[in-house]
Amino acid sequence: MSSSDAPAPEQSAEPTGTTPATLAQVVRALDGLYPPSTAEGWDAVGLVAGDPAAPVRKVLFAVDPVTAVVDQALDWGADLLVTHHPLFLRGVSSVAATTFKGSVVHRLLTGGCALHVAHTNADAAPRGVADALADLVGITDRRPLEVSAAGEKDGSTGYGTDRGIGRVGRLAEPTTLADFARRVAAALPATAQGIRFSGDPDAVVTTAAVLGGSGDGYFDAVRAADADVYVTSDLRHHPASELRERAEFEARAAGTAGPSGTPFLVDTAHYASEWPWLRYAVEDLAAALAADGLAIEARVSELVTDPWTGQVSSR
Repeated sequence: MSSSDAPAPEQSAEPTGTTPATLAQVVRALDGLYPPSTAEGWDAVGLVAGDPAAPVRKVLFAVDPVTAVVDQALDWGADLLVTHHPLFLRGVSSVAATTFKGSVVHRLLTGGCALHVAHTNADAAPRGVADALADLVGITDRRPLEVSAAGEKDGSTGYGTDRGIGRVGRLAEPTTLADFARRVAAALPATAQGIRFSGDPDAVVTTAAVLGGSGDGYFDAVRAADADVYVTSDLRHHPASELRERAEFEARAAGTAGPSGTPFLVDTAHYASEWPWLRYAVEDLAAALAADGLAIEARVSELVTDPWTGQVSSR
């Protein structure tokens, strides 16, 4: 999508406070919301490009630092682009504009726009990626699916003293797997993939786990939490098949009552499961800066940055 085709970002927070913020002050607020120390060890979070002394009046939030999002940020006059996914997850030896990632850096800096990343530190945070997804699908009485090894002790999280990846809890009311999958589909941005699920569509589910982004590495945690259904993204054939086969085998062997062969699976597009957090991020950054009397205008990008653009039914 070209910049001329890009819709204007949705306005989610009007300018607040009385004094223009600097990039350093905005980064400090972001780090307070999403401490870099809580990111996974392999992750690359924080300020990617920008002058800490530069003024920041407009902040655009998006999932991906792709060209269309950069176009949108520059067209709107953003001073800072905050993305969930890193532009550079591995080390590089050059950011020359002869590469597509280098060109992103050059275009941002030439246009006066900095770039900041909040990735797994935003996954684990209160009102982060996991909480936003859990709120949308109706999970109550929730806790982290897995306490992060990097999680810092924080009594304000609402989860005892721990931050962690994913959320698990009780659904507001029992529902069938098929109806739950439809609820997820209605709550998330539309994508070419849509929503897939695995399990008896008529089985009643009462508990659920969620994890925004790629989540088949947390199947053991989902099983340990005894969740009836697990919502995540990028589910691969072999891990998903083995989980379901094991669940059904153990249910038969135990003769257990209730939903057969849990956890069931609901698979979403990666982008879609993480996008809902952006609204919380806009609100929370604006509130954090306003508490210090600082003025910004923050918006959410409505651009769909899922890489898949179409689907053909196999039937």
